Amino acid sequence: MVQRSGRCADRPIEPKVRPVLNSPTPTSRASRRRSARRLTAVVFGVLAMALALPGVANAVPVTVIPGLPPVEIPAVPGLPTPPAPSTPEAPQPPSSTTTEEKPADPAIPNVKTETGYIALADDNTHTITWWHNGEVVKKMPISMGSDKNPTPHGVYYTKEKYRDMYMDSSTYGVPVDSAEGYRTYVEYATRMSWDGIFIHAAPWSVNQQGRSNVSHGCINVTTEYGKWVYDNVPRNTPIVVRNTIGPKYQNT
Repeated sequence: MVQRSGRCADRPIEPKVRPVLNSPTPTSRASRRRSARRLTAVVFGVLAMALALPGVANAVPVTVIPGLPPVEIPAVPGLPTPPAPSTPEAPQPPSSTTTEEKPADPAIPNVKTETGYIALADDNTHTITWWHNGEVVKKMPISMGSDKNPTPHGVYYTKEKYRDMYMDSSTYGVPVDSAEGYRTYVEYATRMSWDGIFIHAAPWSVNQQGRSNVSHGCINVTTEYGKWVYDNVPRNTPIVVRNTIGPKYQNT
C-alpha cells in the first residue's frame, strides 16, 4: 500500500471558489432577448402599417405601446405629404355701393350769345341744358309740344318775363271754348317767341317732364326750374330747340 502524506488523507480536498455577485442566470438572459425581439417586431410592424396605409400620415408620427417608451416613426421617402388644412374663405357680400355713370353732357350749341348763357332743349332726351360762360350750370327735365301741337325746332331768343299770367289759346287763333282751346294760369313765364311760345312752370305736367310731350308748344318745367330761369336768364339769351317733329322756327 502506498501511504499519502499530509493531514486528512482520508477526505478529498475541495477547491476554493469565490462567489460571483449579480451574475445573470441563463433564464434572465433569454427573457431579455425575447423582449428585444418583441420590441423590434412591434417597430417593424408599425413601419409596415405606415407604408401600407398612407392615410395614417395625418396622425401624429409617434406610436405609444403600453409599458414601452414612445417610438417615433421616421419619415419614409416617397410617401405623399398630406395637404395642410385650409380654412374656407367666408363669402364676401356683394358691394352695396354701385357707381352709376352719369350721361355725358351734350356739346354746347355753336351760337352767339351776348349774355353768356346758352340753352339746348333736346326732344330726344326731354332735357334742357344751360351753359354759362361755357360751363354747364343747370339741366332740367322738360315736356314740349305734343304731336298735335309740336314745338318748332330752331334758335329762339328770350324776351320779356311774367311772374304770373294767363295763357289764352285765342291769342294765336284757337277759341277758348273749342276742343283744343284753353285759358290757363301759369307762373314764372319767360317768352321765347312773339307767337306765344314760352318756357314756364307747369306743375300739372311734372310726371311727363323728362318722358313725353304734352304741351301746346311751350317748354314745361317744374315751378322750381321756372323760377330759376325767371331769376337768372337775361333777355336775348339763345335757346336752341332740336329733334322735334315740328317745323323749323322762323324767328318771330
